[in-house]
Amino acid sequence: MSRVLQIGCGGVGTVVAHKLAQNPDVFTDIMIASRTKSKCDAVAAAIGKPNITTAAVDADDVEALVALMRDFKPDIVVNVALPYQDLTIMEACLKAGVSYLDTANYEPRDEAHFEYSWQWAYKKRFEEAGLTAILGCGFDPGVSGIFTAYAAKHHFDEIHTLDIVDCNAGNHHKAFATNFNPEINIREITQKGRYYKDGKWVETGALEIHKPLTYPNIGERESYLMYHEELESLVKNFPTIRQARFWMTFGQEYLTHLRVIQNIGMARIDEVEYQGMKIVPLQFLKAVLPDPQDLGENYEGETSIGCRIRGVKDGKERTYYIYNNCSHHEAYLETGMQAVSYTTGVPAMIGAMMYLKGLWRRPGVWNVEEFDPDPFMEQLNRQGLPWHEVFDGDLEL
Repeated sequence: MSRVLQIGCGGVGTVVAHKLAQNPDVFTDIMIASRTKSKCDAVAAAIGKPNITTAAVDADDVEALVALMRDFKPDIVVNVALPYQDLTIMEACLKAGVSYLDTANYEPRDEAHFEYSWQWAYKKRFEEAGLTAILGCGFDPGVSGIFTAYAAKHHFDEIHTLDIVDCNAGNHHKAFATNFNPEINIREITQKGRYYKDGKWVETGALEIHKPLTYPNIGERESYLMYHEELESLVKNFPTIRQARFWMTFGQEYLTHLRVIQNIGMARIDEVEYQGMKIVPLQFLKAVLPDPQDLGENYEGETSIGCRIRGVKDGKERTYYIYNNCSHHEAYLETGMQAVSYTTGVPAMIGAMMYLKGLWRRPGVWNVEEFDPDPFMEQLNRQGLPWHEVFDGDLEL
């Protein structure tokens, strides 16, 4: 018997709730909590299982979180709220004596800055409390790290180059929309690029470096170099890596809209005065853009996310490409959400499963690649995210 408290009920949270409910042998009691309880109630009603309860909670309020945890007594908290709220939820877990899992690293509200240092600083406190904190257990970060760990365990003596490639070849039939929280998405994309090479971080302009890459079952798509948080932990945990980069695809229409948003100041995250009130332009933009949770019904196409790796095995250089393709329509039929939410939500559930089965249970704060990848990889195939391998092919990078 195990109890899981899920905090957050957006698109990813909806997927997590569905997948938790599909595995009652592991998750016997589920609570979905969010600032807006009616959203949790709607998801619980759509799933229709008696073991799901809901609650209202402010994820910025440590004491409210502690009270909820002490009342429900979960074995683990799955945090799919906003990245700004990671630290308050971690604090609450320490006070209530509950282990923790999230899908994205902490970032401050007033600065688009992505770094694990704030959460890694909790390592000793979680160790002393005998609690486990699992960081970045979505797809990227998350499965991208597990793919890398799997490659290191089974196919390489040394990994030398790592390129994480993320393609969304879907069409949601909107002029402009983001696939997850617009505020988080636009902050991420408009920051400067960064990649790791020969022990140093190299900074680039936002989306300055790009090239066409070919994705399975999709074809060629222009792919843009960005900074992504898992690079920080992967080069630390796999020190033979000489170069690590992250690439994501964007269509020209999306980039044109994004450029206009930046040029007119709507991507700003500082406060401005408007009719006697202080507002943040990007938060206002979020309010008028399509809700990512509403994109699934008419979404066509698929995503393709994977790792392209070069290194050495038994003294010989080899290449390896491991990836998953996920259909937007199939994700919608199963959970009511599109594939970007699905590919993040499914791994979060599997991570919680790994903890509750005792397979990923270790006091401290850990990134996913620091655990055994094998049982997680097995569950990806069972839970809707099958993976594929290409050995010694052309990585194009």
